[in-house]
Amino acid sequence: MSQTAIIAECCQNHNGDFDVLAEMVDRAAEAGATHVKMQTIYARNVAFRPEFEEGLEQGGVVEAIKRPYQAEVDRLSGLEIDFRQTEDFVKRCEAAGVVPMTTCFARENAKSLAEIGFKAIKVASYDCASFPMLRELKSLFSTIIVSTGATYDDEIRHAANILEGHDYAFLHCVTIYPTPLDEMHLARMEFLRTLCSTVGFSDHSLVARDGIVAAKAALAMGAELIERHYTLKAPDQTKDGPVSITPDHIRELASFAGLSVADRVIAMDEQHSGWRASIGDSNRSLSHAELLNREYYRGRFASNRPESVAGRRMIFNWEEVPLS
Repeated sequence: MSQTAIIAECCQNHNGDFDVLAEMVDRAAEAGATHVKMQTIYARNVAFRPEFEEGLEQGGVVEAIKRPYQAEVDRLSGLEIDFRQTEDFVKRCEAAGVVPMTTCFARENAKSLAEIGFKAIKVASYDCASFPMLRELKSLFSTIIVSTGATYDDEIRHAANILEGHDYAFLHCVTIYPTPLDEMHLARMEFLRTLCSTVGFSDHSLVARDGIVAAKAALAMGAELIERHYTLKAPDQTKDGPVSITPDHIRELASFAGLSVADRVIAMDEQHSGWRASIGDSNRSLSHAELLNREYYRGRFASNRPESVAGRRMIFNWEEVPLS
């Protein structure tokens, strides 16, 4: 990646409407994004796990969050972009001059995504340690971008070993939604750079409070990639709306990325005097909130059981089980 990559993450901010998604592609491209990313999420891949039906609290401490299965299935069913529309998304991105990307949340969809034209694939931080999935994606896609926020250091190192020799990048993120600036720990990119030549940041900060300060701070620290949730709707119209930026924000971010790293630092010191609070520590433990999210989201999606695996309804991304 010769230029700084600005990844406009559409997530489910299209509310299941492909026309909205298509407009998001065009507006992001016009604003200066280099990549536009959707998410390949299907309700059929939601895994039922009884511990999250009611949640668990002991001694006033939350031990498991409450996310009932059926409510999640019902919610996601109305947000799906089908495979025909996904293929149209690839074509729309190519026509607009941006790189099409998606996040693959279940291994069973990986091959089909490669067949319809994706060359670059995103791995969510909860699957950074899904090593069978990483090996499969490596065989199918020319570029792999992996978020690392919900992952232990030894797992990130093993992921780097698997992806060695491939075109891949690691993104730092913090899996608290939204993430306060003083919990960003952007110095984690220094650790990632010991494992990977290309690193960046996936930003989940609250737009109404912090704008794009965290993303700019990451660029001032030398990030080569910035991923940011992006929307055309009002913040209260989608689940991810409060942490999603607009085309005007993308334009501002792309302009800032055009500066040298030294000039970015000068600009941050002049315009956002408290930005260094987001640097934090390169070595840190996951907080209790992050661990709760890890327990839920790592295993939220799974692949439907192949006929050869008797007695199993679904196969998780980290399980060493062939899917075909």
